[in-house]
Amino acid sequence: MGIMDGDSYAFSYRSIVPYSVRVIAPTSPGICTFWLEGRCKRNPSGFCTRHLFHDGPGKGPESSAVNSANSSSRKGGDSSIEKNPQTPQEKVCRYWISGNCVKGDACPFLHSWFQGVGFAMLAKLEGHKKGVSGIALPSGSTMLYSGSKDGTVRIWDCHTGQCVQVINLRGEVGCFTCEGPWLFVGMPNTVKAWNIQNGPSYDISGLVGQVHTMEVGNNMLFAGAEDGTILVWKGGSEADPFQMTAPLRGHTRGVVSLTVGRDRLYSGSIDQTIRVWDLHTLECVQELVGHTDYLISCSSDQTVKVWGATEGGSLEVVYAHHEDHGILALSGMSDGGGKPVLLCACIDNTVRLYELPSFTERGKIFSRREIRTLQTAPGGLFFTGDAAGMLTVWNWLDFPKSQQQLPHSMESC
Repeated sequence: MGIMDGDSYAFSYRSIVPYSVRVIAPTSPGICTFWLEGRCKRNPSGFCTRHLFHDGPGKGPESSAVNSANSSSRKGGDSSIEKNPQTPQEKVCRYWISGNCVKGDACPFLHSWFQGVGFAMLAKLEGHKKGVSGIALPSGSTMLYSGSKDGTVRIWDCHTGQCVQVINLRGEVGCFTCEGPWLFVGMPNTVKAWNIQNGPSYDISGLVGQVHTMEVGNNMLFAGAEDGTILVWKGGSEADPFQMTAPLRGHTRGVVSLTVGRDRLYSGSIDQTIRVWDLHTLECVQELVGHTDYLISCSSDQTVKVWGATEGGSLEVVYAHHEDHGILALSGMSDGGGKPVLLCACIDNTVRLYELPSFTERGKIFSRREIRTLQTAPGGLFFTGDAAGMLTVWNWLDFPKSQQQLPHSMESC
């Protein structure tokens, strides 16, 4: 999801088919209860397993190196694998976030990075010096990739939670996306394409300004640039895998969000419009002004809009949800029970979780800085990246065994 720093009209969105979010099927096994009690004797494991970022046999939350970095004055500490808080507070203590609350249990505010039920925080991954602008967990990979405005890509080992490589790109990373073995990194005036399985890399040029957003659909790569153009590449030969086709023009300012659904490409721009493009003809078939199937859009005008298809095939707003704060990004996935949930990042340093279609609030995530990047992944995992460079790993609990899609090597962990 892309946003433009400092612009009040940035918005992003996700395509939603009737009452189900466009998302990879959730597949998480949950948290090991023995590990939480410090009694698990199995080997260390990673994001995708029951005891996540496990430091070794018999080590529970209190002894984890990752967890100790976020200790709390409350009993039991602020484990990086937290149980859902049961306290009635609705606001997180700003002094606790800064690490200097002296009231302890007497504090009237929440001492936790989240509030809600059915999900947990697994780990905080520190290293980026500026805001996280892209997150990718390629299918079948045991490595998590993150990009930042500090000009680096970090590669994290999912089994240990450790950063195993830092790649200095010497240019601000604007966005990430992945498809199959390919990882795409949007940067000023170019897209870098890496094949993470066999090593080839390409610099795809032709863009003007920062690349804010990318999407893959219908065997094409789309990239939205700062000048309002959407560049398109089709799959080619092994020697020339990216063949440029005619650019999509129409937006008058930067394109900051793209999503594909039902033979359509939807583009959001800071010119305050959403354009709908036919994936077969690559022509604009509709322009949504004001801020099939359902389309959900958000804006810093403090609204989330649900667009529905009319009998004539056009889209119109069928519901508007008001937030108390401007909205920076949206993403959607299903919880452990298969219910669609919307993740809504706001400028008050929180992410609201809403159950759809009712918009019933399921919980909140808190951060030191505004969260500008949301990403979902298989296994019920989702990730948040904030403007300070913090990457946080979360997951939905209690996924049915039949929905698990873990690599075979991890199934026994």
